[in-house]
Amino acid sequence: MTSRFSILQGATAVACTVALAASGCGSIPPPTVQMTVAKGAVDAAHAAGAQAYAPTELRLANDKLTNAQRAMVDKDYTEALHLAEQAQTDAQLAIGKTQAAKASKAADEARADARTVQEDLERKARRVGAGGTQ
Repeated sequence: MTSRFSILQGATAVACTVALAASGCGSIPPPTVQMTVAKGAVDAAHAAGAQAYAPTELRLANDKLTNAQRAMVDKDYTEALHLAEQAQTDAQLAIGKTQAAKASKAADEARADARTVQEDLERKARRVGAGGTQ
Protein backbone atom coordinates (compact mmCIF):
# COMPACT_ATOMS: atom_id res chain seq x y z
CA MET A 1 0.00 0.00 0.00
CA THR A 2 2.89 2.28 0.72
CA SER A 3 4.14 2.15 -2.86
CA ARG A 4 0.71 3.03 -4.29
CA PHE A 5 0.48 5.93 -1.87
CA SER A 6 3.95 7.15 -2.94
CA ILE A 7 3.05 6.88 -6.61
CA LEU A 8 -0.22 8.73 -6.05
CA GLN A 9 1.57 11.37 -4.01
CA GLY A 10 4.20 11.79 -6.73
CA ALA A 11 1.59 12.00 -9.47
CA THR A 12 -0.33 14.60 -7.48
CA ALA A 13 2.83 16.64 -6.96
CA VAL A 14 3.61 16.54 -10.69
CA ALA A 15 0.03 17.52 -11.56
CA CYS A 16 0.13 20.44 -9.15
CA THR A 17 3.47 21.61 -10.51
CA VAL A 18 2.19 21.46 -14.08
CA ALA A 19 -1.00 23.29 -13.10
CA LEU A 20 0.93 26.05 -11.37
CA ALA A 21 3.32 26.45 -14.27
CA ALA A 22 0.48 26.52 -16.79
CA SER A 23 -1.53 29.06 -14.82
CA GLY A 24 1.46 31.33 -14.40
CA CYS A 25 0.81 31.73 -10.69
CA GLY A 26 3.87 33.37 -9.32
CA SER A 27 5.91 32.30 -12.33
CA ILE A 28 6.85 35.75 -13.58
CA PRO A 29 7.02 39.12 -11.88
CA PRO A 30 5.07 42.10 -13.23
CA PRO A 31 6.75 43.12 -16.51
CA THR A 32 7.04 46.77 -15.55
CA VAL A 33 10.25 47.36 -17.51
CA GLN A 34 8.79 45.85 -20.68
CA MET A 35 5.62 47.91 -20.21
CA THR A 36 7.71 51.07 -19.95
CA VAL A 37 9.73 50.13 -23.03
CA ALA A 38 6.56 49.37 -25.00
CA LYS A 39 4.96 52.68 -23.97
CA GLY A 40 8.13 54.52 -24.97
CA ALA A 41 8.14 52.82 -28.38
CA VAL A 42 4.49 53.70 -28.98
CA ASP A 43 5.13 57.30 -27.91
CA ALA A 44 8.13 57.45 -30.25
CA ALA A 45 6.01 56.15 -33.12
CA HIS A 46 3.47 58.91 -32.49
CA ALA A 47 6.26 61.50 -32.33
CA ALA A 48 7.76 60.20 -35.58
CA GLY A 49 4.49 60.82 -37.41
CA ALA A 50 3.41 57.20 -37.82
CA GLN A 51 -0.23 58.34 -37.89
CA ALA A 52 0.39 59.55 -41.45
CA TYR A 53 2.78 56.88 -42.71
CA ALA A 54 2.01 53.67 -40.79
CA PRO A 55 -1.47 54.04 -39.28
CA THR A 56 -2.24 50.32 -39.22
CA GLU A 57 0.92 49.40 -37.35
CA LEU A 58 0.45 52.31 -34.95
CA ARG A 59 -3.15 51.29 -34.24
CA LEU A 60 -2.04 47.71 -33.58
CA ALA A 61 0.69 48.93 -31.22
CA ASN A 62 -1.76 51.15 -29.35
CA ASP A 63 -4.33 48.36 -29.06
CA LYS A 64 -1.78 45.84 -27.81
CA LEU A 65 -0.39 48.32 -25.28
CA THR A 66 -3.90 49.01 -24.00
CA ASN A 67 -4.56 45.28 -23.69
CA ALA A 68 -1.22 44.80 -21.93
CA GLN A 69 -2.18 47.51 -19.44
CA ARG A 70 -5.48 45.70 -18.80
CA ALA A 71 -3.60 42.43 -18.29
CA MET A 72 -1.36 44.17 -15.75
CA VAL A 73 -4.43 45.34 -13.82
CA ASP A 74 -5.76 41.77 -13.95
CA LYS A 75 -2.35 40.53 -12.74
CA ASP A 76 -2.03 38.34 -15.85
CA TYR A 77 1.66 39.08 -16.14
CA THR A 78 2.39 36.46 -18.78
CA GLU A 79 -0.21 38.00 -21.10
CA ALA A 80 0.93 41.52 -20.22
CA LEU A 81 4.51 40.65 -21.11
CA HIS A 82 3.47 39.00 -24.37
CA LEU A 83 1.29 41.97 -25.42
CA ALA A 84 3.87 44.55 -24.35
CA GLU A 85 6.51 42.84 -26.49
CA GLN A 86 4.12 42.78 -29.44
CA ALA A 87 3.22 46.44 -28.91
CA GLN A 88 6.90 47.35 -28.91
CA THR A 89 7.50 45.38 -32.11
CA ASP A 90 4.50 46.96 -33.86
CA ALA A 91 5.61 50.43 -32.76
CA GLN A 92 9.14 49.81 -34.01
CA LEU A 93 7.72 48.64 -37.34
CA ALA A 94 5.60 51.80 -37.50
CA ILE A 95 8.70 53.91 -36.85
CA GLY A 96 10.66 52.05 -39.53
CA LYS A 97 7.90 52.43 -42.11
CA THR A 98 7.55 56.11 -41.22
CA GLN A 99 11.28 56.74 -41.58
CA ALA A 100 11.35 54.87 -44.90
CA ALA A 101 8.37 56.82 -46.23
CA LYS A 102 9.90 60.13 -45.16
CA ALA A 103 13.24 59.19 -46.75
CA SER A 104 11.48 58.20 -49.96
CA LYS A 105 9.57 61.48 -49.99
CA ALA A 106 12.80 63.46 -49.42
CA ALA A 107 14.51 61.53 -52.22
CA ASP A 108 11.60 62.26 -54.57
CA GLU A 109 11.80 65.95 -53.70
CA ALA A 110 15.57 65.99 -54.22
CA ARG A 111 15.15 64.32 -57.64
CA ALA A 112 12.50 66.88 -58.58
CA ASP A 113 14.78 69.73 -57.48
CA ALA A 114 17.69 68.25 -59.44
CA ARG A 115 15.47 67.90 -62.50
CA THR A 116 14.41 71.56 -62.20
CA VAL A 117 18.05 72.70 -61.92
CA GLN A 118 19.01 70.54 -64.92
CA GLU A 119 16.18 71.98 -67.00
CA ASP A 120 17.19 75.54 -66.04
CA LEU A 121 20.80 74.81 -67.02
CA GLU A 122 19.71 73.35 -70.35
CA ARG A 123 17.53 76.41 -71.11
CA LYS A 124 20.40 78.74 -70.28
CA ALA A 125 22.79 76.68 -72.41
CA ARG A 126 20.39 76.87 -75.38
CA ARG A 127 20.09 80.65 -75.02
CA VAL A 128 23.84 81.08 -74.88
CA GLY A 129 24.28 78.70 -77.81
CA ALA A 130 21.69 80.64 -79.83
CA GLY A 131 23.66 83.82 -79.34
CA GLY A 132 21.52 85.18 -76.56
CA THR A 133 22.70 86.54 -73.23
CA GLN A 134 22.42 84.89 -69.94
